[in-house]
Amino acid sequence: MRVPRIYSAVSQAQPLTVGSQLLLDDDAANHVGRVLRMQPGQSILLFTGDGYNYPAIISEVSKKQVSVTVAEVAANPVESPLRIHLGQAISRGDRMDFAIQKAVELGVSAITPLFTERCGVKLDAERLQKRIEQWQKIAISACEQSGRSIVPEVHTALPLADWLNQQTNALKLTLDPRAVATIKTLTPATEIRLVIGPEGGFTEHEVSATAAAGFNGIQLGPRILRTETAALTAISALQLQFGDLA
Repeated sequence: MRVPRIYSAVSQAQPLTVGSQLLLDDDAANHVGRVLRMQPGQSILLFTGDGYNYPAIISEVSKKQVSVTVAEVAANPVESPLRIHLGQAISRGDRMDFAIQKAVELGVSAITPLFTERCGVKLDAERLQKRIEQWQKIAISACEQSGRSIVPEVHTALPLADWLNQQTNALKLTLDPRAVATIKTLTPATEIRLVIGPEGGFTEHEVSATAAAGFNGIQLGPRILRTETAALTAISALQLQFGDLA
């Protein structure tokens, strides 16, 4: 039986050591106790977002709490040498969920949802906060599935212009089917900011804004891809060229 990987948002101010005992947070406890129906003596693989795995033994299970004892501390060297910050235009329905899930599986280091002129999604402050929390949980779940022990942060959603103008030393890229450059023609980089447009594409004003902010247009080939497909294709190609995809 595969040992479940479980994320627990414990404080990283006091690193876990062999023999440490802790109570899982509510989400993790619910998953272990109620969903998986695990019992004392069974094993889980705990991670907290600090880059380590913590094989642990369940010591106690009740209706509301699950306590575990850390059996081992192991570095988890699965992070890509290529740091990608994805700026993803917010899309409708579950397309945004899908894009975030797969981007995390492919190794991005951070994600910022973006409001663009054609994104078609209107959210008040309360609904937006709930969506950010939902997307962060999707990122955590993708780490549990893919074996990552560092959880990429899903940042607060921003207007496109605000994100474009953030200061960074990263290589800045945007997809443009009219561009001449491709990923194969890029100078090697270890840090990239990649912006992906909405379902209807960027407006001419937004295309000009990306260029003015120093973003280089690249094309992925002769076909026009949907927003979620474009993000995953670009990330995969970048990881293949500069990262750790074989």
